[in-house]
Amino acid sequence: MLETWLLPVLILVAALLYSSVGHAGASGYLAAMALFGLAPAEMRPAALLLNVIVATIGTIKYSRAGHFSRRLFFLFTLGSIPCALLGGYLTLPSTVYRPVVGAILLLSSVRLMIESPKLVAADKKRVPVLVAVVCGGAIGLLSGLTGTGGGIFLSPLLLFMRWAETKETAGVSVAFILANSIAGLVGLLSKAPTLPQGIGVWAVAATLGGLIGSEFGSKRLGNFTLRKLLALVLVIAGLKMILS
Repeated sequence: MLETWLLPVLILVAALLYSSVGHAGASGYLAAMALFGLAPAEMRPAALLLNVIVATIGTIKYSRAGHFSRRLFFLFTLGSIPCALLGGYLTLPSTVYRPVVGAILLLSSVRLMIESPKLVAADKKRVPVLVAVVCGGAIGLLSGLTGTGGGIFLSPLLLFMRWAETKETAGVSVAFILANSIAGLVGLLSKAPTLPQGIGVWAVAATLGGLIGSEFGSKRLGNFTLRKLLALVLVIAGLKMILS
């Protein structure tokens, strides 16, 4: 069966590419699972679990490389963790879940296509405490509801507002993703979610991809051409989710 071997390969590739830029790959996993028509009830817990694995690896790698801001991390997670927990507990109807996730996948593709991997925020500014907590809460709620870690929203926010440089953004984002993914998964576990049968193999694939990608990304950012190819996959899967 095609799904048996191709889906783990797609998960490995997504983990490698996303972890190279300080993400854990949830939108990539959702894209891969959407291409094979998995049910939303299985997609969300699987994506969160894979996110926890890859984000743990990335957090260790980027922290050891010195690309981490404790202040930014704690300010944004202060609001995001309880909201991600709530989002994980709540369940969106399939008619709402699919277009929402599809839109997130399309947003991810746009970000991957237009963001330069060498971008460095000049004249870094200090983030206001209240703004960070509110923004973190909004991102956390959305990440819990959709099964993503929120990095696709936090990273461009940090860079656009000049609150962090590129590598610092990657280090903060991956730790933020880890915290939100754990909170969302805890909220979801209270409802006894169903995990796909192949989750064990997918976890191994994600671990391998995360190890390679985060090792590469903590030293220099990922290849922009590969990110454009990934963006194309996200566009296809995002449209499939919205139009199905």
